[in-house]
Amino acid sequence: MNKIILAEDDNDMRRFLAKALENAGYEVVSFDNGLSAYNRLREEPFELLLTDIVMPEMDGIELARRAAELDPDIKIMFITGFAAVALNPDSNTPKEAKVLSKPFHLRDLVNEVQKMLAA
Repeated sequence: MNKIILAEDDNDMRRFLAKALENAGYEVVSFDNGLSAYNRLREEPFELLLTDIVMPEMDGIELARRAAELDPDIKIMFITGFAAVALNPDSNTPKEAKVLSKPFHLRDLVNEVQKMLAA
């Protein structure tokens, strides 16, 4: 079973995303900030990091950078209302990262996750 680590500071959004991914057959471990997610990434491997960009304590871009340092093979997907931030070449985001802009349908999220994990 593919393991996904989710970092999203909005409680309702985090619950909806986790439930949709669990219903699609993924194991999801979720956190409400980037620092907590990073600490968990240091303890065990995950196939995919799904992260919001704007969060307290550690933003999603920093989390993605650090996750890629820990595990160069981890897939990274940003979920954000601020897509231009993630796509900014100066932000040093991992090259293969995918950006899914809010609002999106949960089915689209699951489809994108399936595509990334199959690649």
